[in-house]
Amino acid sequence: MMFSSPYQSKRFAAQLEAALQFPQLFTPRAADSHKGTHGTLAVVGGAAGMSGAVILAATAAIYSGCGKVWAGFNQNTLPLPVVPERPEIMLATAPVLQQRDDISAWVFGCGLGLCSEAASLLRTQLQRCGNEPLLLDADALTLLARHPEAAAQAGRRGNVILTPHPAEAARLLGISTADVQADRGQAAECISRRFNAYTVLKGRHTSICAPNGSLLHTNRSGNPGLAAAGSGDVLSGIIGSLLAQSISPEQAICGGVWLHGAAADVLKDSETGETGMLSGEIAPAARWLRNRITANLHPESQARETLLP
Repeated sequence: MMFSSPYQSKRFAAQLEAALQFPQLFTPRAADSHKGTHGTLAVVGGAAGMSGAVILAATAAIYSGCGKVWAGFNQNTLPLPVVPERPEIMLATAPVLQQRDDISAWVFGCGLGLCSEAASLLRTQLQRCGNEPLLLDADALTLLARHPEAAAQAGRRGNVILTPHPAEAARLLGISTADVQADRGQAAECISRRFNAYTVLKGRHTSICAPNGSLLHTNRSGNPGLAAAGSGDVLSGIIGSLLAQSISPEQAICGGVWLHGAAADVLKDSETGETGMLSGEIAPAARWLRNRITANLHPESQARETLLP
């Protein structure tokens, strides 16, 4: 029986060329690798009513090649015993998950909430000793803006990634969203310098800055289909997964942003269309595209040397 892919790309040649900027994302796996080889990601967030945010991010991480993924919920008990569609994801309450010492990278904030418990979890996370990358998204960014001591802790870590949308960026800088949008590059630079962190200022032509404020990348992939609830959670899961796989921060962040947008372009080309594109559809498309690019860039690792459409 023949199987066909549900995906297609009308711009694959251009995507293949763009992927050359991010070679670490498209390196074939070693034949003797195992789940421990590809890192463990912890995703912390998911207050009551927002469990889906953590699940979206954790699912995206699994699809992005992470060896193991934990989903940690800011709730007294687990909201569900298992994620039915993705039983590969391990579940814990957030305080229990924060006690683990085998995590390669952290994603923190997806649906976390703004309650005192959420603020306490953020303080605990920032106080952790270790060199694991820490990506702060969503509610964690608002808490960072509200609590100067947390901002100071983040600045001292030196391995933090902030992924604000324009309104969150405005809170971090104490300015208006209109001011952020008027000069997005300057806003991203200011956030990076203020918090000594990588900044991913999301939106059309996402701007990415290094901790010293230098512009690393302006992303051109993606389409308006990404304007959907949960799209940012998926992006955090993709970047976090790449970081857990020991891909360098610059490659993981810039390449993750590009892959997230390129996956949306694949969905558009696959007749999903922009209207009604679901955030949960992005990661499987990103997996398909990443594997196809890897196969074409490294044909020696494949059983056949055919340019895949």
